[in-house]
Amino acid sequence: MNKGIISGAAAYFLWGIFPLYFHALNVVPAVQILGHRIIWSFIFVMMVLFFKKEFRAWMAVVNRRTVLIYVLAGCLLAVNWLTYVWSVNAGFVVEASLGYFINPLVNVLLGVLFLRERMRPLQWLPVGIATIGVIYLTVTYGSLPYIALTLAFSFGTYGLVKKMAPLDSLYGLSLETAILFLPAVGYLIFAEMQGSGAFVHAGGLVTTLLALTGVVSAIPLLLFAFAIRSAPLSTVGLLQYISPTLQFLLGIWFFGESFDYQRLIGFMIVWLALIIFSVEGYWTFRKGKTAYKVETISSLE
Repeated sequence: MNKGIISGAAAYFLWGIFPLYFHALNVVPAVQILGHRIIWSFIFVMMVLFFKKEFRAWMAVVNRRTVLIYVLAGCLLAVNWLTYVWSVNAGFVVEASLGYFINPLVNVLLGVLFLRERMRPLQWLPVGIATIGVIYLTVTYGSLPYIALTLAFSFGTYGLVKKMAPLDSLYGLSLETAILFLPAVGYLIFAEMQGSGAFVHAGGLVTTLLALTGVVSAIPLLLFAFAIRSAPLSTVGLLQYISPTLQFLLGIWFFGESFDYQRLIGFMIVWLALIIFSVEGYWTFRKGKTAYKVETISSLE
């Protein structure tokens, strides 16, 4: 099997079981977990840069324009991380999974709005169906599924910024966490001075898990970056549903969150949209690949 496919599957599997990890830290406020996640991620990626002897190369590409771009990317990443951690520890894992189910459709929509990408006619159908699903859930529960929408649009906009940014995944993550590092340190020092700091004070297991948040956050990102370079994009696109599916199953079966028939109907509408979206994307990819082969053979004759 292609190493890129294995890496992509591993990345999405790790993201899928994140609720188990962050639930083990539910005694720690979500903002503190975010602070530790930023700090230890920064330390980890710096170690990777030094190990690969690329620290000077990274510093050489950092300039004012680049920093401004990654300030925005870092803020979006922080919003996404904070919302996700809070939703897990507040008992909204199922709704969080909905955010990542609809994220691919949000990506397509953002591409149309900001990159002037043209949607294929059949792509409008799943976007419309997913919108109906969100409206149904809103009417049924009397409020927007704000957790899902925040996760979907923060991560989608983060991806949009990263698409237009000049650095690769490692350099970009290094700069994002570097920008957020001092605010995170400042907040954790403030929490310590207020007597609410969890690090060291909440026991050995919690302290260890907090210190490992950097590794836990960075490894799936690096695996994903390798997958994007090594595996067909259509395959990676299908693999992305591993993560929200695992989160959804954990939310229902492990965390025991309620999931009545009304919510099931809303999710089924979204799932129908994703099935149409995935089949259309795969069919278009295969059609384009076949056309390329025919064109190549014709040019050789």
